[in-house]
Amino acid sequence: MRSFTLLLIFLTYSQARVILDPISFATYDDGVARNTFFPLAAAAYSSNPQTCLSAKFTNSQLRRQLNVQCDAGGKNDICSAYTALLPDNKAIVISFRGTQGFLQLLEEADKSVFQSQSQWIAGGKVSKYFGDAFNTLWNAGMKDDVNNLIHKYPTFEVWVTGHSLGGSMASLAASYIVANKIVTGDKVKLITYGQPRTGTTPFAVAHDAQMAYSYRVTHNRDIVPHIPNEGMEDYKHHKAEVFYKESMKAGATFKVCSSADESNDCSNGLLITASVSDHLTYFTKDVSQWGEAGCN
Repeated sequence: MRSFTLLLIFLTYSQARVILDPISFATYDDGVARNTFFPLAAAAYSSNPQTCLSAKFTNSQLRRQLNVQCDAGGKNDICSAYTALLPDNKAIVISFRGTQGFLQLLEEADKSVFQSQSQWIAGGKVSKYFGDAFNTLWNAGMKDDVNNLIHKYPTFEVWVTGHSLGGSMASLAASYIVANKIVTGDKVKLITYGQPRTGTTPFAVAHDAQMAYSYRVTHNRDIVPHIPNEGMEDYKHHKAEVFYKESMKAGATFKVCSSADESNDCSNGLLITASVSDHLTYFTKDVSQWGEAGCN
């Protein structure tokens, strides 16, 4: 009887751990980041994302591509995203385009973009620029597309991705759909590339608690993940950084820093992080050019 009681306690405790500690069950996979999510992120740079989707995924279906003005006062400042369905992968895709041209990169880096913050639904504050850009795309039709796809395919995962500015919007999208109970956090997979700091420390803490599968891929001295400077207006990255030092060729080594949101064991440990070239190139490909060329 005593042995049965101890076994029951053990099983109950084990089940509680599965529910309360989902972060331990997420594992970064270079192949998934390189060959699956990266083409989805690059496709957002194309005027016809279906070209990339068809090149990399069988039976893929573009739902809609949206283009909006990022913020009310911006010039030459268009944000873009698309939704798609990957039936063979049992996944619904939400992908956000990154920076279009160096002019927009400079506008993102301007201090005024980061000093103006807005409250975030999951907790903390985020850059108003990023928050407004995501909300505009969401309300322009993305909300309807995502809700319809989830209603039609309730067992599918939701894959969210983006490069540069698109990485920040992807981060917000993943957080938003979990916070609004559109899907549960265990069904969301988020991988971003060259993502800037998006929100404050309370935002990062809240984001970490929402989903297990959340990775920010960083290429060597890429300048953008270090914008704005650490500590400015309490900006801090959420988990988990995947750092490729120097090479991103197939088989390249990488380090996953998940014990802290800002770890000196990854890109924060570099003395110089000011490379635009490293930002534009991931997995040996110019992200925007490769996407525009149909991911071939």
